[in-house]
Amino acid sequence: MAKTDCPRCDGTGWKPVETDGVRRMVPCDCVEGERATLLIQRARVPRRYQHCDFESFTIRKDASGQPNRSLEWAKTAAQRFVEEYPVDFGLLFVGPTGVGKTHLAVATLRDLILRKGIACLFYDFRDLLKEIQDSWNPISQTSELRVLAPVLETEVLLLDELAALNPTDWVKETLAYIINTRYNHKSVTLITTTLPFGDASPRRDTRMPSGESVPDVERTLNQFGTTFRSRLYELCKLIQIDSDDLRKAVKQAGYRFHVE
Repeated sequence: MAKTDCPRCDGTGWKPVETDGVRRMVPCDCVEGERATLLIQRARVPRRYQHCDFESFTIRKDASGQPNRSLEWAKTAAQRFVEEYPVDFGLLFVGPTGVGKTHLAVATLRDLILRKGIACLFYDFRDLLKEIQDSWNPISQTSELRVLAPVLETEVLLLDELAALNPTDWVKETLAYIINTRYNHKSVTLITTTLPFGDASPRRDTRMPSGESVPDVERTLNQFGTTFRSRLYELCKLIQIDSDDLRKAVKQAGYRFHVE
């Protein structure tokens, strides 16, 4: 809805513009602003992360005193993703706790909403599983569609903290159903995970700008099944973040500061 006191459209939602001598009416900026505000609210981003944007993402220095190239690369890749959207792939943010995966993922979500008016949805993977379990109907043996429908249908989904070692068959099936449905619909999915990784192994499309290889994630993803792993590789591009845990560093320095 348009703002009733908007001086550009007088509350109508439409403003006049003139191009090459031709006067026409276009949607007013106040309408777009209202839409962005509504989309932000509907995105379900937790209060803890609502401040996250690209400008506030910290590029920390490495042991040599230089800006961490992994963090620089990850931020650039996420920003490029927003610039190039719409695209037919998502992003898989991989790295240990405290390196900024959720911050970058939420910043990506935020820019998609504010700059491009895209409907997005944030879900902590563990909270999603709990909501589905809580909605389980023992009589019909089905989960409430009201929980899964938005997850399956939203244009861009962010699954935060995909971290389930030795997952149960139910967790595997639920995650596979979400990923397969979004894969078939060509919907964009962003995922963050702190799952442990094996030995470094060169893989195409997963090298740092410096040419360094990133840890092999296949062994970890195989616990969800080879089909799921294959789908995830097709659905998302890998963004490996290699940095120290800023939460731990800040705590040791005696400061109080919040990091995602």
